[in-house]
Amino acid sequence: MQQPLGVIFDWDGVIVDSSRAHEAAWELLGLEAGRTLPAGHFKRSFGRKNDEIIPQILGWSVSAAEIVRLGRRKEELYRQVLREQGVAPLPGVREFLATLKSAGIPCAVGSSTERLNIDTIMAGIGLGEYFNTIVSADDTTRGKPDPQVFLLGAQRLVVPPTHCVVFEDAFAGLEAARAGGMKAIGVATTHPAEKLRAHADRVVARLDEVTVAELQALVNH
Repeated sequence: MQQPLGVIFDWDGVIVDSSRAHEAAWELLGLEAGRTLPAGHFKRSFGRKNDEIIPQILGWSVSAAEIVRLGRRKEELYRQVLREQGVAPLPGVREFLATLKSAGIPCAVGSSTERLNIDTIMAGIGLGEYFNTIVSADDTTRGKPDPQVFLLGAQRLVVPPTHCVVFEDAFAGLEAARAGGMKAIGVATTHPAEKLRAHADRVVARLDEVTVAELQALVNH
């Protein structure tokens, strides 16, 4: 018997490649605030929320008010970089989303980034019609690897978590998907495919490598 199917996508590194803009924003913030960025901080922060990155990875502050202030400023700088540089969907994204829409499969974004960031990019790349809902950092209190963002996405799609497939590029996100009882497909945009395989049910270089039948087989398994 065919199970209902829902698909949830991380945003950065899965739908768009905005990593350069994020990294540039952290560098601008470091210069502006007179703070040092630890070596390797950017890769270690993939999939994490600013309120975890600033105290735990950067070690910049443990003050709640200061963490909020720095996090908000970082996102302002990120949107500034986006306006200056622009961003496009990753190869195969538009085609894959169109295939899912034609098949009547509901889709969600499940991201650790702020909603305004997603909306800013979405307006420029015109993919809004393909998503039934967007879950962002604004909607959650716990960041990945906690599954909260994906569980809320499944709830909004009205699809049981065990019938959802998550596309993720970050280890924290893949861990979150599995913690939520979902199937996880690793997208090898941020990390090499061989490093993702132990954390995912399947690994792809681009989204349109996967067929609807293969997604269905994953949740039926």
